[in-house]
Amino acid sequence: MTEPTEAICAADFRLDDLDHAANEAFPGYLVRKDLVRQYARQYPVPTYVVEFLLGRYCASVEPAEIAEGLDIVKHQLEGRTVRPAEREIFKSRAREQGSVRLIDIVRARLDAKNDCYLAELPSLGLRDVRIGTAFVVENQRILADGFYAEVTLEYDPVIAQEKQGRPFSIAAMRPIQMSSPSVLDVLAKGRRNFGTEEWKRLLLRSTGLEPDALDQRARQVAILRLIPFVERNYNLVELGPRGTGKSHVYQQLSPFSHLLSGGKATVAKMFVNMANGQRGLVCQYDVVCFDEVAGVSFDQKDGVNIMKGYMASGEFSRGKESIRAEGSLVLVGNFDVSVEQQQRIGHLLSPLPTQMRNDTAFHDRIHGYAPGWDFPKLNPAEHLTDHFGLVNDFLSACWTKLRDTTRLPILQNRVFWGGALSGRDIEAVHKTISGLLKLLFPDPEMEVEDDDLEWMVRLALESRRRVKEQQKRCLKAEFRSTHFSYTLGVDGTESFVATPELRSDEAIDSDPLPPGQVWAIGPGSEGSGPGLYRIEVVVGRGAGGAKILNHPVPPAFRESVKVGEQNLYTAGSALVGDRDPRGHQYTIQMQPRDNERSGAGLGLPVLAALVGGLLERRTRGATIVAGPLNLGGSLERIPDPVAIAELAVDKQATVLLLPVGARRELMNLPDDLWTKVNIEFYRDAEDGVFKVLE
Repeated sequence: MTEPTEAICAADFRLDDLDHAANEAFPGYLVRKDLVRQYARQYPVPTYVVEFLLGRYCASVEPAEIAEGLDIVKHQLEGRTVRPAEREIFKSRAREQGSVRLIDIVRARLDAKNDCYLAELPSLGLRDVRIGTAFVVENQRILADGFYAEVTLEYDPVIAQEKQGRPFSIAAMRPIQMSSPSVLDVLAKGRRNFGTEEWKRLLLRSTGLEPDALDQRARQVAILRLIPFVERNYNLVELGPRGTGKSHVYQQLSPFSHLLSGGKATVAKMFVNMANGQRGLVCQYDVVCFDEVAGVSFDQKDGVNIMKGYMASGEFSRGKESIRAEGSLVLVGNFDVSVEQQQRIGHLLSPLPTQMRNDTAFHDRIHGYAPGWDFPKLNPAEHLTDHFGLVNDFLSACWTKLRDTTRLPILQNRVFWGGALSGRDIEAVHKTISGLLKLLFPDPEMEVEDDDLEWMVRLALESRRRVKEQQKRCLKAEFRSTHFSYTLGVDGTESFVATPELRSDEAIDSDPLPPGQVWAIGPGSEGSGPGLYRIEVVVGRGAGGAKILNHPVPPAFRESVKVGEQNLYTAGSALVGDRDPRGHQYTIQMQPRDNERSGAGLGLPVLAALVGGLLERRTRGATIVAGPLNLGGSLERIPDPVAIAELAVDKQATVLLLPVGARRELMNLPDDLWTKVNIEFYRDAEDGVFKVLE
């Protein structure tokens, strides 16, 4: 193993400008993150425990001081952390020497029969360690899932001689967490020495990441992951590829966070144990994270409902008592496919457990959805920093104190929300912005420039709209208005915020389409809502007739093709001139782009595709046409033209073609949507066909 002094003097390490600035602003609160990783891998304790010791002895940028401190840290970690094979050695030391010092998780429970508390030290396999009442009263989290602490364990040979005696006892205990009341003042004072972008970089380095190796989208994801640490009752979801460090943040960064691995979650452990009244994890931790969320289930049928109620109000009722808690909930999980494929086969919340994935009421409680697919798979040599960052023990202590504050007054008379945001949407966006302000501007006296505020507003709106879009996929009729917008300043202009993954997956082509291809919106079958289709027709020589390539052929689409084909034959001279429509063979394929796949009400789009293919004329770019036909050539009524217009805006159409009869019903279309798409009307089938074609 490389000696610490040799590691410090390694020639490949160089301080950069941010290292120097951080040292001037936070003397005594910095640590080399590569050293943290080196020691965290060697000893059986979380990263924040290693940082606690490094922060105590190595909080300096001077190589000699760090080398001296490393020797102390190495000695303590070697002498106080218990490996599985050394369990009996530590017990023996306690017996022979009277006491032993170690670093371990400490959990406690009440022994009602003997009216005392008993502690558990997992690394030693001890479950009946005597512990003083004062330790438990001062550290209530010890009764939930415990915490890491420096422990002095004593052994009493006299008690060992007693029947069922418990010779081990905890004589002293120091939790691995900073308790100084002035940490926020230190953070606020130091923050004033950095610009916003510099502070973002230092914040990411403090979590162990190298910001210069991440693009802007990845940096946003990394910052979104931190909001639950500073915002009470914040509900965050992050789904994406494996190996991107989603759960690492909540397991290694803070002693105030708890990670639940995928599997059964008990109501007693999460909320309250009805047998003894013991409060659960959401009462004891700032953040509770469900890892591998697809496999999570509760031991009681009402577990998800209790969780849903807690996510909405921060309260839960068990028995006659209503209990208030402040723990934030984080759900992280993996996609087995790309984000594009995930949207084709379902929606972006499909990896949630069965009882959550299609429950729009559960979705509504989610304040933000971090796009995990925008974060790269972590490569330690590239994405993990070797520079200085704030000691996590110091940073987590600041974050837990920031939870008691709110930063929403900054938004007053500066930001105004568009009409598409519901009350829950605004609440979610407010929580996200408040969290971002606490992370980036921990000093409430600092001025927040418009550019910085707008960045946070856009990120918050995007994170919430991503949730809303998945609700829309589950229940279009109720969640069709997802056009989130904001206005910065009283005299500002309204700006809309989209989710990039929808744009890449669902936007229609802006270039003209080849002859025989048409973008169309079908009104949909009853209860399903409208859906986008791409219709493609290939024209060849033959004895006439249309062949549909879709297998099986949806009956409603077969009817649409029949109507379009019949109108082509009936009005052939007006539509294709001297060309003989019956002297050609038509091969037709329908490509649904949404969950609606019936192909109902596509008579006019099919006719336009047939005519375009026969005349070899291209279709106008970024243009969508909608309109059912009957066999006689008359236009049928569109059931909900407003919903069709909203879908056209979602698909980023420039032009939407509708029958003129839909004009009156479009009076209910929100004003902001009229500016997003140009709606043109056609009077009959012939007029509609030629307005589709170039």
